[in-house]
Amino acid sequence: MARYTGPVCRLCRREGMKLYLKGDRCYTDKCAIARRGYAPGQHGHNKKKLTGYGIQLREKQKLKRVYGIMEGQFKKYFEEAERRKGITGENLLQILETRLDNVVFRMGFASSRAQARQLVRHGHFRVNGKKVNIPSYLVKVGDVISVKETSKDIAVIRENADANRTVPKWIEVDRDNLEGKIVALPSREDIDIPVQEHLIVELYSR
Repeated sequence: MARYTGPVCRLCRREGMKLYLKGDRCYTDKCAIARRGYAPGQHGHNKKKLTGYGIQLREKQKLKRVYGIMEGQFKKYFEEAERRKGITGENLLQILETRLDNVVFRMGFASSRAQARQLVRHGHFRVNGKKVNIPSYLVKVGDVISVKETSKDIAVIRENADANRTVPKWIEVDRDNLEGKIVALPSREDIDIPVQEHLIVELYSR
């Protein structure tokens, strides 16, 4: 599947804010936003006033970059969000949050979504005891996500688990056994992504 392979710090600079795409590095002085807080490129210092369309586009790009997905897949998620009952923008965020790679990140077993995606692809996680190596797999309430028995001694997983990061209330985590359970679907209040999802809905409604 296609994915962005360029320098991710440029993405944060383009959006003008930290998207925390490189995990722990984003909390240090090495963060690109802290060192060069302007857009990348030759004319990055020149700030332009965005049009209404431009503002909507930036919100969409920001959300795509946070979750590390491409345009085609993002549009499919939006169409699914429209079909579901409720508020389309909140449905979209809920779908993105229940991706397996994001859940692994939220459980604290990876320092970033990109690292979580790699760990899932390499087959280190199980869903309800079955191997799932598809990062876009959508989990459901009641699903148990666990680290494969032979992967429990992998240093990066153990180090992340020991970091004791904050876990959202819709997930229960057992760090000793390296597993977690989805106890509810995330509500808008549970999602700390700094995005105005209604602008994305307006963009696709044009």
